[in-house]
Amino acid sequence: MELLRSNLSRVRIPEPTNRIYKQECCISFDSPKSEGGLFIDMNTFLAFSKECVIWNYEKTRNPVYLHIKQTKKSIPEDRPLKKPTRLAIGLDGGFDNNEPEYEETVSIVILPDFVSLPFPSVELPEKVRLAVDAILLADGAERKEQLASWIADKKQVSAFATNLQQIDDGVVIPRSGWKCCKCDKTDNLWLNLTDGMIFCGRKNWDGSGGNNHAVEHYKETNYPLAVKLGTITADLGAADVFSYPEDESVEDPLLAKHLAFFGIDFSSLQKTELTTAERELDQNTNFDWNRIQESGQEMEPLYGPGYTGLVNLGNSCYLASIMQVVFSTQSFCSRYYKNQNLKLAFETAPADPTLDLNMQLTKLGHGLLSGKYSIPAEEKADIARSTTPIKQEGIPPRMFKAVIAASHPEFSTMRQQDVLEFFLHFLDQVERANAVKPELDPVKSFKFGIEERLLCSSEKVAYNKRIDYILSLNIPLHEATNKEQLEAFLKLKAEKSLEGKEVSGDEIVRPRVPLEACLATFSAPEEVQDFYSTALNAKTTALKTAGLTSFPDYLVLHMRKFIMEGWVPKKLDVYIDVPDVIDISHMRSNGLQAGEELLPEEVAGVRNVEPGKPSPNEDIVSQLAAMGFNYLHCQKAAINTANAGVEEAMTWLLSHMEDPGIL
Repeated sequence: MELLRSNLSRVRIPEPTNRIYKQECCISFDSPKSEGGLFIDMNTFLAFSKECVIWNYEKTRNPVYLHIKQTKKSIPEDRPLKKPTRLAIGLDGGFDNNEPEYEETVSIVILPDFVSLPFPSVELPEKVRLAVDAILLADGAERKEQLASWIADKKQVSAFATNLQQIDDGVVIPRSGWKCCKCDKTDNLWLNLTDGMIFCGRKNWDGSGGNNHAVEHYKETNYPLAVKLGTITADLGAADVFSYPEDESVEDPLLAKHLAFFGIDFSSLQKTELTTAERELDQNTNFDWNRIQESGQEMEPLYGPGYTGLVNLGNSCYLASIMQVVFSTQSFCSRYYKNQNLKLAFETAPADPTLDLNMQLTKLGHGLLSGKYSIPAEEKADIARSTTPIKQEGIPPRMFKAVIAASHPEFSTMRQQDVLEFFLHFLDQVERANAVKPELDPVKSFKFGIEERLLCSSEKVAYNKRIDYILSLNIPLHEATNKEQLEAFLKLKAEKSLEGKEVSGDEIVRPRVPLEACLATFSAPEEVQDFYSTALNAKTTALKTAGLTSFPDYLVLHMRKFIMEGWVPKKLDVYIDVPDVIDISHMRSNGLQAGEELLPEEVAGVRNVEPGKPSPNEDIVSQLAAMGFNYLHCQKAAINTANAGVEEAMTWLLSHMEDPGIL
């Protein structure tokens, strides 16, 4: 106790604005559930594992720590399972995901000898008691990146209910025997409250549900409200009413009147169908969360070094997929795992390591590659009676996401994001972080040169070079290798469409395009309209070819699955067949050849454009600008894609939005 009193000056009582870490170590992925527990620096409020806390003491000389240790409680085998009564996760009445319960112990620890004092204790100085209480009561800083937790919102009264139009066509709805007006479905049926027509509901992602006839009827008529048959009982408040314009389940305070219009006596009806919320609740109750979905098959979980999963923070799959791929490369593995240990990264980090990209990349690299956290959850939780393969818990990349997304208005949100855009943003941030020591920069393993050759009608040429990190490829559907199967599928689809049916997921045939065909489109000659030739001092048509001036250690390919049909972007539903070995030596650019003559330099005052570069096609620029892009950016996109088209310019623009030189 005297030792503690002698160090009271190093203890702070946290203010409401202080960030307090108490769920995860700042240097590793250890938590209060880990064997050594978690140590919270009572001066900086940063958290450390037992292994890392001594490094913090050596660096800061802060000796007083709050130690939190959570130990799993034993669960009786005969404990009854509670049925959820609320559509929520992690809340009273909701799902608990079978998470074990933990008993938490708290103590004061003084370094360097790990002297432990119990808490609570009246013998502790008041300042320490107040500081500990404030830390325990505060929301952890980690909660800024909360785990996915969802609750069904309370239904709102529909804006269309009060003045709902109802058409008197003599329609009377029977008590039973309902059937979709467009197919043979007899379940998941919805009664349109305007015209009394009965149609099946939407098709679910797994092929279950209806055939979308109810929503199609709304699109044809704009009749807004429908009620699900089989959910109508004397308790009208429990009936499932859906508003198509509002795109959500709603409350209809005049439902009794609207049902009576079609001769429905709700007081005598029995419930035979689940509401939308109940179905979602039931599906989540019975869903096997240990299943790894790959065409609905059970997959064998893997464990060990290099096989560590990343916890989904809520729409963070784009981040997880990129980081798993990036840390499978030798360059990132060496930079942030093999050649840099956690202690060194921490010693060179600023006072708050949670804000340092180098520290958090090293933490993530060690977490993914060491195998320390890649063990079955069964082993950690000691679930002896489990007979099915148990997945690992994985590691949550909260701190890394907070750092890498801090300067980006989109990635700092919980919304879904484009994986290509994140990859380019990530490379840009890593390159900046390694600017002082570029020889350590792992981003260079993705860097390569592109050279475009432009041959104008004067038979003179121009060469333009640029550096890139991705190779963006068109998908030539006409090169599909399964054309006969595609023709048969399209014929089947047309036949079923005439019958008012849709093809099932098992019947769908997608084009299969070889990757070699996509690579060939990159080097294939293409015409460039309105190319300004300095030899002719006029616009003409040029022939453009492209090649690579250098090859990266890792070539990242971007498949252009979005194409423009008129003004509407359309996503291609296609497979790309990738061989194990790819020969891209034919894509090498040879530069200026013997006998070739370069286009002359621009004559001063004649035209203010770069020599040899095409002027931006105004049609392309105006179309992009009409989509909301910056006009100057649109011009640069058109020039850098040699006026190849709107789709190519938009792809380039989206891929280079974060480039410092975009202006």
